[in-house]
This record gives sequence, structure tokens and C-alpha cells, in this order.
Amino acid sequence: MTHELKGIVLHYEKRREKAVLATVVALDGSSYRRPGARMMVFENGDMYGAVSGGCVEKEVFHQALTVFATGTPKIMVYDGRYRLGCEGILYILLEPFGPDPTFLEGFWGCINARRPFHIASYYKKEYGEDPHCHTRFTFAGEAMPVTAGVPSQVEGLLRFDQDMAPCFRLLILGAEHDAVQLCQLAAMAGWEVTVVASPREEKSERDFPGIHRLIQSEPEALVHPLDDQTAVMVMSHSFVKDLQFLMALRGERPAYFGLLGPTKRREKLFGELLERQGDIAENFLEAIHGPAGIDIGAETPQEIAIAILAEIIATRNGKEAQSLRYLGGKIHS
Repeated sequence: MTHELKGIVLHYEKRREKAVLATVVALDGSSYRRPGARMMVFENGDMYGAVSGGCVEKEVFHQALTVFATGTPKIMVYDGRYRLGCEGILYILLEPFGPDPTFLEGFWGCINARRPFHIASYYKKEYGEDPHCHTRFTFAGEAMPVTAGVPSQVEGLLRFDQDMAPCFRLLILGAEHDAVQLCQLAAMAGWEVTVVASPREEKSERDFPGIHRLIQSEPEALVHPLDDQTAVMVMSHSFVKDLQFLMALRGERPAYFGLLGPTKRREKLFGELLERQGDIAENFLEAIHGPAGIDIGAETPQEIAIAILAEIIATRNGKEAQSLRYLGGKIHS
């Protein structure tokens, strides 16, 4: 959800207009989005983000009008049991959003340095205005409200906490046509996508829709520290380059490590890697998903990209890919 917050703050900074932040702070039953989903509403009706599949947002704007008028936060209660198929009751905190420069500095400091941060929202599970309901972000131990001047008294209020990880990142090692498709789809999912291309390929960021960063580097010169919020996809279509990428990243443990190509090619790569680097840890090779992707019968570059993204999401969430029709329980854990 960090990427959604990033988009919210970017939109606010671009416009610098009165805005209301809507946060799902509690849920009874089931709903399309879970607590922690957020959106921003502007006074003219423009919105960014969503707290549902699209069925609640108009009501959010209608309820936000009093917040624009009075500046007082309120709790909105949306009972989907009678209007939707979700069979749940949403409790949504609506509050003015007007962060000061210190807040923005702390937020972007965490985003750019890939540091986690914490969010606490204080609320009550009943409809109505309450000047004490509010949200605070904690950056490097310092708590800051999303709008200055919020009363600090929180007795009698419930609290919804979130630990926010860095934005999920995808590192694509390769710059062919299928890398373009994977970049575009991953960006649509809100991931920060970095593409590594050889300087000799004469690629630019314009070649990769949605890209966050283009690194022009040969495999052996690649310096790009990874963390547990990063997925890696090796797909250069060159056996030699893929081998060099594997050698360069042999000590890394990303959230996901994928390798494009058939099983026979993977085994040949692993054999060559072990021959050149005899100290390769066995768990490094076992962690590599190759061939990358789940089996959905993908044929086109777009379909292959979807299969790879699905496997990354499943791996990140500790899930085995299966049809939801056979789940027999809650979709969200």
C-alpha cells in the first residue's frame, strides 16, 4: 500500500489545494478493500486512489463535503450488506490533509531511502464528527499528524496501526521486447521498476513505459543492493549475460528471483555457474524460479509477463497459486 500513499502525496504536492484523506480504519465482514486502503478527495470532486471497487467513492465525496466546510474529521459508516455484494460494513476516517514541510521531508526521506515507517489512525466505530479522530505518521521515531493543529487527546478512541514497508521494487535484467511488457504491467501494479540494459543497446527511459529508473551497465559492473521488498527477473536473452548476472547477484536474497527460459537452459546455466563459482550456496540456486511464472498457458509477451507477475505476487505473499473457486474460505487472510 506504500505506493498508493506515494501517489496520494504526489497528487497533493502537485495541486496544493484543500484535500480530504479517506482511510478505511475498520471492517466488519468482507469488502473489496481491507483496512489501510486510502484515497484523496479534492473539493471540486477530483479523486485519487480508491477504498473500494468503485462503489463507495461517490459516497466518500458526499460525506467529505462537511469536512471541507468545517475542517472537522468525521467517521463515515458504509453498510454494504444492503447495497453491495461484499456483505461488510466499512468504517472510514475522513480528515483534512494538509501536511507541513517537516512531514513531507520525513515522508520522502523514508520513500527515497527505502526505510519503513508507521501509521496510526485514531477513530471510533460510529458515524459522526469528532475533532480528535486523526492519523499520525511516524518517521524515524517522530510522530507527525497529516494536518497541523490536531488535538493530541486520544482517550476513548480506537487505534488502527500499520507498519509500512518500502515500495515493492522489480529489477529487470534485460531490455528486450518482453522486458518492456513486464515493466509496463509491473508499473501498473504500483511497483517501482528498474531496468538494467547494456550501454551498447542505446536504450532510454522512453523505451519502457512506467519505468522508475534505467541503469546502463554491463552485468559484471552492476552495483545494485537488494532488499526483501525487491524482486529480480533475469531475462536478457543472452546465455552469457544471464550467467554474468547470476554471478554478480550470487550473494543476494531478494523477495523473488526469476529466470526466463526453459528448464534445459536453466540447468545449463546452473552447471556453468557451479563450474565457475564452486562456492555457490545451494539455497541460492533453490530459490531461483526458473522457468519463471505460473502455468497459465501463456504464449505472448504480455501473457508471459502476467504469469511472471502472478508468481512474484504469490511468492511475496507466501501463497501457492490456485483458482479462488477452490479456496473455500476467506480471500484475504
